[in-house]
Amino acid sequence: MSDAPPPIRVLVCDDQALVRTGYVTIFSAQPDMEVVGEAENGHEAVQAARRLRPDVAVMDIRMPLLDGIEATRQLAGPDTEGAPKVLVVTTFNVDAYVYDALRAGASGFLLKDAPPAELVNGIRTVARGEALLAPAVTRHLIGHFAEHVRPSDTSRPARQDVVSALTPRELEVLQLIAEGMSNAEIAGAMFITPETVKTYVSRILAKLGLRDRVQAVVLAYRVGLVTGTA
Repeated sequence: MSDAPPPIRVLVCDDQALVRTGYVTIFSAQPDMEVVGEAENGHEAVQAARRLRPDVAVMDIRMPLLDGIEATRQLAGPDTEGAPKVLVVTTFNVDAYVYDALRAGASGFLLKDAPPAELVNGIRTVARGEALLAPAVTRHLIGHFAEHVRPSDTSRPARQDVVSALTPRELEVLQLIAEGMSNAEIAGAMFITPETVKTYVSRILAKLGLRDRVQAVVLAYRVGLVTGTA
């Protein structure tokens, strides 16, 4: 009897048949992945995800009938239960798409010209509940995004209400996450083990009712814990 974890269940959503075929070929060749379905438009993506219960939906943005951002919102928005992680993969490197995709609930954002190994790693990353944005991208994109959506009346009392459930060490971890540090970098900065960092991250997400690190970073910016000026 094997002790290996179950494969990551992947749903491929793209309106181009050739792209879908390429993704299926790449992902199916991975020993820790299983492609459970395909969708060629946003409506199909939502229906397939609800029927097949994938762990990760690889989502294009520009699709007919329903675009990938709205499909993401329906699958992974704030009021959804048991939602898949959504990895947006698109041709369009446009800030507005990134903002909208993250706001809709996406856990990561890659361009279609990313090498296959990066796409595969992206699925594994978001499946673990981590944000698929490199540290420099985190500082620039998510910080910029959070500034874009931050309410004008954000105040220190409001900030304290939001993060009051966190211990001082958890608050420090949240700030380092928002500054774009990986678990290993946080461990080095705080002189603790990566496993301890993972425990802190899990506690932070649970206490604040967040799905993943992307949401944690956005929250940190929105409450003024860090700023997007880096």
